[in-house]
Amino acid sequence: MSPTRSTVLVSASELQGMLDSGKPVHLLDVRWALGRDEGHERFLAAHLPGAVYVDLDTELASAPSPERGRHPLPEVAALERDARRWGLRTGGEVVVYDDVGGRSAARAWWLLRWAGVDVRLLDGGLDAWVAAGGGLENGETHVPPGDVSLVAGQLPVVEADAVADLAHGGQGRVLDARAPERFRGEIEPVDPRAGHVPGAVSAPTDANLSDDGRFLPDDALRARFEALGVDVTSHQPGVAGPDQPVAVYCGSGVTASHQVLALAAVGVTAALYPGSWSQWSHDPGRPVATGS
Repeated sequence: MSPTRSTVLVSASELQGMLDSGKPVHLLDVRWALGRDEGHERFLAAHLPGAVYVDLDTELASAPSPERGRHPLPEVAALERDARRWGLRTGGEVVVYDDVGGRSAARAWWLLRWAGVDVRLLDGGLDAWVAAGGGLENGETHVPPGDVSLVAGQLPVVEADAVADLAHGGQGRVLDARAPERFRGEIEPVDPRAGHVPGAVSAPTDANLSDDGRFLPDDALRARFEALGVDVTSHQPGVAGPDQPVAVYCGSGVTASHQVLALAAVGVTAALYPGSWSQWSHDPGRPVATGS
């Protein structure tokens, strides 16, 4: 694993080695998917040893609204309270995982990074852990309260006006991480208008992953983002710039976090649009594009 990739991802074998060494590791189970609410039940049935369940809807987001979207960023004080309840301690190793290729756990990765916590995502999630021979536990996990202190703003965020300017300015890239049919406006299962931000590029999150649910190799990720118009080279250490800002959105700022992580794995720092399409499509003053 490359040094850059290893700052955001951890393999199942590396995680097993960390646990075997006795090094304290905080494991957060973030099983969630749009339209499903049985994540906690699946956690209780089987989870990584010592993992704590994190509820995406209530702990990794504040209350939804048409003005802010379906998963607005939580207040940092509320996130800190929850993180301490999960047992997070200052300087401790933190690993997040799910069972959907990181699509939901990436939200925890992004939020904790945004709040100043050094955290990595388990590449391949629960399936990779089991395939590597890792053991599982069931039932609730009780941990002593942590002492972590959070400071918001450690990762870049953009709001709707900046997204509109970036998409039309020609100097940057706005990536839409939703499924292609939602981008094209052929279907819209949850939000009031179908389509995409004018000038955005379709970059579905699923294409970040191999068939086994792990992130693509670095070369393949670089080629993917270069093909989408992201100047990956200009974002590398030692290169002046970058001259090209990159922003990512999805339906509600969840799977877009997966895209931000994939870009970070190859050295690109992208900004998240937290309100995403669920905010944009509720504003009648925002234009909507359809087609590819």
